[in-house]
Amino acid sequence: MPQEILIIDDEPEIRVLLARYLEESGFQVTTVENGMAAKEFLATSQPVMIILDLKLPDIDGLELAREIRASSSLPIIMLTGVGTETDRVVGLELAADDYMTKPFSPRELLARIKAVLRRTGQTWQANPEGRLKNSVKFADWTLNLTLRELVSPVGETIKLTNNEFKLLVTFITHPQRVLSRDKLLELSRTDPAEVFDRTIDYLVLQLRRKLEIDPSHPKIIKTEWGAGYIFNAEVIRCDNSDSPE
Repeated sequence: MPQEILIIDDEPEIRVLLARYLEESGFQVTTVENGMAAKEFLATSQPVMIILDLKLPDIDGLELAREIRASSSLPIIMLTGVGTETDRVVGLELAADDYMTKPFSPRELLARIKAVLRRTGQTWQANPEGRLKNSVKFADWTLNLTLRELVSPVGETIKLTNNEFKLLVTFITHPQRVLSRDKLLELSRTDPAEVFDRTIDYLVLQLRRKLEIDPSHPKIIKTEWGAGYIFNAEVIRCDNSDSPE
């Protein structure tokens, strides 16, 4: 079973964003919007961690953290939009294992979750099915579209720049089709501030260096002379979505 995280936050956007991101990272996630719902959940369930917003509609987050800590050693990461040193110190001294100020990066929160689990003697266990959701496979490569992770046939994670990722997604969503440079620029929504002559040629070259066994004789991204490029690989989706966009 994947490890379960309880998110307590009254902002629906935050709950949806964090649940989606953490589920894609292999966790099981339960979200509630107030302290009463959190208490009811904790009365019958034992998550591995709690993500707690300090500003709840029915109870002060610090008070809820004190109640939880009085009967449990569950790790707690506090969230707040206040961001003052006093709140941070009080939260950490009273109950929290870590503290983040809104707005924050979900990627940073994930890193902190893993760090807290390590400190508290727990091992993060990815749910393989969760990590495959919203992923595609091509030529023995795997691209996780939510985490923006490109994994090689031998399991190595390859870093992509933002524009490389957007261009690769464009190729994946239009396989076996000849696309001109102008069309690739339009579909990939490449950052206008970074557009210059031969932008697509440069990005294709960078992708080939990362994807191809022999970039000088590409098999995945092929050139159609005078026309553009074609993504010459079968794309297999790892979920039931109609499109990875």
